[in-house]
Amino acid sequence: MAKSNARKHREKLEREGKRNPELNRSIFAFADMNQRRTKTKVEKLNQQKHKRSLSFQSDDGLFYFCLAIKKIIVMG
Repeated sequence: MAKSNARKHREKLEREGKRNPELNRSIFAFADMNQRRTKTKVEKLNQQKHKRSLSFQSDDGLFYFCLAIKKIIVMG
């Protein structure tokens, strides 16, 4: 198997008495710290696909306020 250029460079540095960059790597460099799992059926059903602005929600009262102003303008 052929040696990569990076490996050749590391070996050259080591031969010259310099520190091998492989020794600088953390023990966590090769570990996968994320636990991956698929979503459950309930999580899929409850996930929110799009975030809507406040004006589209029915409990914010903005819709009723606009209707009241529109009636005052039409009647007044």
